[in-house]
Amino acid sequence: MCEASEAVLSPSPFLNSVPESCIDAHRKRPLRIALFGFGTVGASVARILIESQPEGLELTHIFNRSVARKRVDWVPSNVVWSDDAEAVLAADVDVVVELVGGLEPAGGWIRSALGTGKSVVTANKKLISFAGIELEQLALSHGGHLKFGAAVAGGVPVIPGLEQGLSGDRIDRIEGILNGTCNFILSRMQEGGEYATALASAQSKGYAEADPTEDVGGFDARAKLAILMRLAMRAAVDPEEIKPQAITSIAAVDFSYARELGCTIRQIARAERAEGSVATAVGPMLVDLHSPLAWSRGTENMVVLSGHYGGDVVFSGHGAGGQPTAVAVVSDLLALAHGSRRVLVPSTPTTVGAEFEAPHYIRFMVDDKPGIIADVTVALASEQINIRAIVQKPGYPQHALPFVVTVEPCKSSALKRALERLRGKDYLLEMPLDLQILE
Repeated sequence: MCEASEAVLSPSPFLNSVPESCIDAHRKRPLRIALFGFGTVGASVARILIESQPEGLELTHIFNRSVARKRVDWVPSNVVWSDDAEAVLAADVDVVVELVGGLEPAGGWIRSALGTGKSVVTANKKLISFAGIELEQLALSHGGHLKFGAAVAGGVPVIPGLEQGLSGDRIDRIEGILNGTCNFILSRMQEGGEYATALASAQSKGYAEADPTEDVGGFDARAKLAILMRLAMRAAVDPEEIKPQAITSIAAVDFSYARELGCTIRQIARAERAEGSVATAVGPMLVDLHSPLAWSRGTENMVVLSGHYGGDVVFSGHGAGGQPTAVAVVSDLLALAHGSRRVLVPSTPTTVGAEFEAPHYIRFMVDDKPGIIADVTVALASEQINIRAIVQKPGYPQHALPFVVTVEPCKSSALKRALERLRGKDYLLEMPLDLQILE
């Protein structure tokens, strides 16, 4: 396959020269596109390609299992529908757009396409987080390209911004809201809803799957954070080393207490360089109401990148839904059609070995009786953790009383050991909820 543009002919060390004859041939024929997956995002990609007819792009094949149930009359008759993945991969196409997700069989399809010199555009954050380096090398060795601008933050151009706008800086810290589903749920809870009701609403609108574990468990945000760390911080980490915290334990009472503290609650993914390794965290956190991260509502995503030279840069926009993600996919396709290619940045294998020292919010649910605060104070003091404030709102029954303790900056591991000292106490109705406070 040929790449063509003035950029390809530039003397950049990242780019290779292309013969003029190849450029002419490329201009005469649009990129032939095989679409793998005709779900919410895939159908939106097809509609943009058909309705907008972007220059240099032609949809030629659609693959989906049980393809007969997916056929629609607005797709031109010359587009080949198929449920045979191998046949589509062997067809005369230039680019495979993979929108099925997951490690397999999507990984096999992408490897097969790249191995025969085809290019691939994907939104598969899980596969890219675990195998992105391997797939980039495979593309490089066979003359194709791998683009995944839709893998993080949907339609928000975070990855192109990193590769083209911030590659000259040294990014030391990442903080962001990377999962639109969780942001929608927590935004609804901020308005007074309970978790189960907010989740049901997200599912009815198509923002959450029937099994929402990947989203609410933090695994989706974890994969995206790993991708951003490799591209922004040049730190290649094993996503399994990032231990996410689910949002499922957040209750309406936590938003009530958060407001008392001048905060709200959002699922935050964060990473920072520290002592030769990196500190990471993914999970619900208290965010100051004056922070831009608190302003993100509904399915919006937001990423804050802190550069050593350029300072903070904020990306924000809709991160869930078919159309925003489809825009990012088509943008990647247009970049390929016009000769753009990814700048491959070096990354170093890095361990997740450091911890954030952050203030924490600890919510207790107890059968009230004398001596509870004394026990909590002793447990925290055993790990040299200082109490910042104790907050108890009126109006709750004595037999199911929520109260909150906030503590000065400490390591999560130390706080976990302190709270373990309270396990088994007869007044505890459940183990305390521990959330970082983002400052």
